[in-house]
Amino acid sequence: MNTPAQLLQGKTGLIMGVANDWSIAWGIAEAAHAAGAKLILTYPNATMEKRVRPLAEKLNAPCYPCDVQADSQLITLNKALEADGHQLDFLVHAVAFANKDELKGGISQTSREGFNLALDVSCYSLIALMQHLKPRLSLTASVLTLSYEGSIKVVPNYNVMGVAKAALEAAVRYLAAEFGPQGIRVNAISAGPINTLAARGISDFSNMLKHHEATAPLRRLTTKEDVAGAALYLLSSLGSGTTGEVLNVDTGAHILGPTPAGM
Repeated sequence: MNTPAQLLQGKTGLIMGVANDWSIAWGIAEAAHAAGAKLILTYPNATMEKRVRPLAEKLNAPCYPCDVQADSQLITLNKALEADGHQLDFLVHAVAFANKDELKGGISQTSREGFNLALDVSCYSLIALMQHLKPRLSLTASVLTLSYEGSIKVVPNYNVMGVAKAALEAAVRYLAAEFGPQGIRVNAISAGPINTLAARGISDFSNMLKHHEATAPLRRLTTKEDVAGAALYLLSSLGSGTTGEVLNVDTGAHILGPTPAGM
């Protein structure tokens, strides 16, 4: 991926949700680093720290603990960023989770506990982040989250995550309206299916990839580099007039209606 070397020069960004070097968040981190940004990463627990810290070291990025389900940790993160002199020009929220069992059967089989967990981690965490990290956001900060087409269309085996992503996209619009007068932008990217650790939790995901590649207008899979390129636009001054938007980056798949059998 050819990245404009100075696009994010002098900017500092916090990227949450890096899981490994296959994750979309990591693709965005690599692109932002190549564009000149100083980065900060987080990890939710000790197990993930073992994966994330070596990646952070590749980018010379400080790494902080933060479980987005705990307000106390969000408060601690804000204090740590302040103590270390970090002001954020952009924030990438690439955090989502649902129990694998909740992605089986029909949506009516979703448990109350599973529903609350999916909505808390996948949607409310963005609201909580902006609530607690508001003092750290610069007056022209860009906030970016990740969604998926299952938010507006029924995708087999996506279930409660589709509901959570729909809520997330609504939250993007409300946050964009709230923070816009301060100059802070809030957007989402709706990415096509990408073979990440999280996506592999969806049953029959391999066939979903095959169908996407065979039918999407560009006749190829979406890559994390595709998403990273769109992220650079939204995170940089190039996207200064864009807020409250859900940008589709899916090699065109979202424009298609039902695919006739045999195509």
